[in-house]
Amino acid sequence: MSPLLRTRRLVKVYRSGGVPVEAVRGVDIDVDAGEFVAIMGPSGSGKSTLLHVLGGLERATTGEIWLRGQRVDGLSASAWAVLRRKHVGFVFQFFNLLSTMTVADNVELPALLAGATPRQARRRREELLAELGIAAKAGAAPSRLSGGEQQRVALARALANEPSLLLADEPTGSLDSANARDVLRLLHRAHASGQAILMVTHDARVAGLADRVVSLYDGMIADNAKVVSAPRKVTPVQDVLELRG
Repeated sequence: MSPLLRTRRLVKVYRSGGVPVEAVRGVDIDVDAGEFVAIMGPSGSGKSTLLHVLGGLERATTGEIWLRGQRVDGLSASAWAVLRRKHVGFVFQFFNLLSTMTVADNVELPALLAGATPRQARRRREELLAELGIAAKAGAAPSRLSGGEQQRVALARALANEPSLLLADEPTGSLDSANARDVLRLLHRAHASGQAILMVTHDARVAGLADRVVSLYDGMIADNAKVVSAPRKVTPVQDVLELRG
């Protein structure tokens, strides 16, 4: 069976002061349906750039991207938008919620764009917000929410259309430990239900929830290894790591 997501010789070059800078350098990566892959690496290693290219938010300079058996690196911006509506959810570190819409509308919109009926979109929104403990905020504007609440809304929005692939860029990076647990708990449940997840994180403890960890260094893959469940141990995020059990 072909991977859900596959890249070959993927390169992304920026120009800084007229000088080409390779942010992503010849990356080959496969993500199977239902697999949870974490991407780690130091600041500036190309993690977020890679995720943006894989989600069609930035265009690759060269190389191939295959999603669900279709080559997509050459798609137009409008074609990428249609693809994301149907098959890709994206969680940004800094939320990117629509400020002119309520929480409910932010979460329902992707499902409606993907073809769900208003009743189906509402039911999905109610389920997700309840699972994240913010159902009471459905009628609020995003600006009235805390940072942790906004990130939970962003995650609910990304999962609303039940995408084949969820791309998450540091989804807990700006959260306190309590809000991070809520976000990770829903990610874990989504994965357990068959959701494929590709998550950028700087936290090795969070990456421990994944099936596999890909390490980037200077835009290249330095390591690609399966996560081996360790015996129980006491850590500051033991309750998060216990989700693997």
